[in-house]
Amino acid sequence: MKSLYEQLREDVRFVEGLKACLNCGVCTAICPAAEFYNYDPRKILNEIQKKDDEIIKSLLKSDVIWYCGECMSCKTRCPRGNTPGLVIMALRSLSQKLGYFTESEKGRQQLAIKRTVGENIFKYGYCVATYAVDPSLHPEQGPVWEFIINHSKENYERLGVKFDELGEGPMRKIPDDAKEELKKIFDVTGGTKFMNNIEEHSKRKAKEMNIPLSEKGIKNEYFIKVYTENSGNHTKSETGKQS
Repeated sequence: MKSLYEQLREDVRFVEGLKACLNCGVCTAICPAAEFYNYDPRKILNEIQKKDDEIIKSLLKSDVIWYCGECMSCKTRCPRGNTPGLVIMALRSLSQKLGYFTESEKGRQQLAIKRTVGENIFKYGYCVATYAVDPSLHPEQGPVWEFIINHSKENYERLGVKFDELGEGPMRKIPDDAKEELKKIFDVTGGTKFMNNIEEHSKRKAKEMNIPLSEKGIKNEYFIKVYTENSGNHTKSETGKQS
């Protein structure tokens, strides 16, 4: 069986992202995520270069790899041409493939992404369909946003937008044949298998935690738990300690 490091090396993003890190720390200095989260891209690249499977497995099971915002600021500053953001992408994909993502609080939220943004692609033709969002899951947005969501058609059509209708425009209805083509693209490229894998590992974890998880949808106990859970140990306080 291939080592975890060898499996990472099969990901072109890893090959492109990690060339010759000299551990200078410039990536951490420029990283917005490192400013707020308990996250240090310099340390991650330093750990990976040891090629130790136990260290890599620990990363794959951790919250740390989910803090990166993929802004790619690191790419613009590295004197050796590394891109820690690409390395993080490779780590995330391997974590999802092997099911290690279910071992961390932030990792378990991959199910929420899959059942919302992921499935929106097939249902609406868009990753983010504003009218498909449940306002009750986003109370921080306030009553105005809730009103807009609950009255989407009249609000957007008043602005001259063709809302959920065939034709042109950013909020147009995507034809069924186009959505079917999207589904086929996912089937052929492995995207469907990848998303099903997230489901299977999440179901296994839900069973392990003895928390109900329905076959579909977001209104079930496990989904709500992983979507809202926050241990409070992810961000830094002003003194640099965990909040």
